[in-house]
Amino acid sequence: MAAAAASLRRAGWGLLRCQAVFRRQLYPVQRAIQSAAVLRRASDEQKQQPPQSSTQQHLESELVGEQHDQEHPHLHPSYTDQGGEESEGYESEEQLQHQILTAALEFVPTHGWTADAIAEGAKSLGLSVAAAGLFHNDGSELILHFVAQCNSKLTELLEEQHKLVQLGQAEKKKTDQFLKDALEARLRMLIPYIEKWPQAISVLLLPHNIPASLNLLTSMVDDMWHYAGDQSTDINWYTRRAVLAGIYNTTELVMIQDSSPDFEETWSFLQNRIADAMNMGHTAKQVQATGEALVQGLMGAAVTIRNLTGLNQRR
Repeated sequence: MAAAAASLRRAGWGLLRCQAVFRRQLYPVQRAIQSAAVLRRASDEQKQQPPQSSTQQHLESELVGEQHDQEHPHLHPSYTDQGGEESEGYESEEQLQHQILTAALEFVPTHGWTADAIAEGAKSLGLSVAAAGLFHNDGSELILHFVAQCNSKLTELLEEQHKLVQLGQAEKKKTDQFLKDALEARLRMLIPYIEKWPQAISVLLLPHNIPASLNLLTSMVDDMWHYAGDQSTDINWYTRRAVLAGIYNTTELVMIQDSSPDFEETWSFLQNRIADAMNMGHTAKQVQATGEALVQGLMGAAVTIRNLTGLNQRR
């Protein structure tokens, strides 16, 4: 019975992510169109470059043995750099996109979560700015890339701590302290971009970005509870994850408005919310109240972020 219950709860939790999965299935066609446009622009740039010297032409004539690779470029993807020359330093388009987005993070403090930051990231890799055409103009892919990267770093940290406990090299923390430390570690990853983070939240709250954003949030809190040792198989499984997600979101809002040294007020707020969650009962009425509070919190977050980013000033 316990195994069956566990299967059912994970299937239910997976429904929260189904929209994100569906959207990802639609991306390949869109990516192909975008890639074709980028490569066309890169080709046009290359045509505008000065004619090759006789020495360059001679060197190219010695590459007859590589004719097979030239006839099958899909086996060795190449991309045009700023000088109009092709580079084969990437195994796939996905790897190229990953490298560009990672490089673009350096320019977020200056350009924000925008296509300009992505273009600068491409230039820093020696690629044409046309490579920015591989991404949407709203900067959402850059934000989601950063969130996924932070989640991966957190998982690695929690896994490392878990191994130390298993080896007897560290003491197992109480659940409340473990969750507080995990959430703080994750939120501290925002500090280098805290001035631009309200913009990121506003983009993630756009309807077409919510499925992917929610998928990353649920994965994060699921990992936290997993390493905290949660083995519940009833309604508590959902409640604990919903509550932790709500705590993360509300603390995030406090953080972007916190001017105290080292975000002391944020961590104090976080500790109090964790304590409240640990003292919360699990009656049906309280579970319902938790769900309603989470929905209201997310709606309030949308209004707060719009105000912070000045979106209401458009009227």
